[in-house]
Amino acid sequence: MDRNIQPLDPTFLELGALRIQWYGLIIGLGTMLALYLAIKESERRGLHKDTFMDLMLFAVPIAIICARIYYVIFKWDYYSQNPSKIIAIWEGGIAIHGALIGAVVTTIIFAKVKGLSFWKIADIAAPSIILGQAIGRWGNFMNQEAHGGPIAEENIQTFYNVLPDFIMDQMYINGVYYHPTFLYESIWSLVGFVILLMLRKVNLKRGEMFLTYVIWYSIGRFFVEGLRTDSLMLGDLRMAQVISIALIVGAIILLIFRRVKGYSNERYLEQ
Repeated sequence: MDRNIQPLDPTFLELGALRIQWYGLIIGLGTMLALYLAIKESERRGLHKDTFMDLMLFAVPIAIICARIYYVIFKWDYYSQNPSKIIAIWEGGIAIHGALIGAVVTTIIFAKVKGLSFWKIADIAAPSIILGQAIGRWGNFMNQEAHGGPIAEENIQTFYNVLPDFIMDQMYINGVYYHPTFLYESIWSLVGFVILLMLRKVNLKRGEMFLTYVIWYSIGRFFVEGLRTDSLMLGDLRMAQVISIALIVGAIILLIFRRVKGYSNERYLEQ
């Protein structure tokens, strides 16, 4: 294909030494929208309107730090030689699983201190979390990262026919078209967001909204990760796939266990 393709500028705004990257801006916007939705739903579910605002003051920075630490650990060969880059989070390089670990641990502690149900908070937050993930993947798009392997030459025109030109053009990197796996995961997460909103009306037992999110997201992440070229590795294993399988199995076991033991007798729509 004969196209004069220029990648999108990853910098949103630059004023002297101040530089705002699209990556951080998009993730920030996704976080703010997710927080807004969680606050509105928490009020409907009988929690104080400041509950999620107070939680996010702790959960967001801790999640970002954990996401970065997780990423750096699995890229230590590079960062040990470039220690100044460890804090360069604006260049990309955070791991969602690290963020989830940090956020869940923070929420467990927060709920215990406040005398609230962790599962109630997690259920309310589940749609917001997956929506934030769907939006955040577009930060990867601006950085031309989290993409898949090369698209077969005979299929390139088909992709152009299906996807907007700006997506395909941004996936043209160093003379090669790559699969927009960021888009695959974003769409999967958006579908999950809609499903979780619908499940609110089903009035699932407490904890099952969050566990459904874990299962849905992990299934999609497992398959998308298999297409990516930048996976964090543990030997020959893609770490995200290992964790995804563990989360799917663990969530199913926990869901069944909580039902059998009667730990989930309360329902989502109950105050």
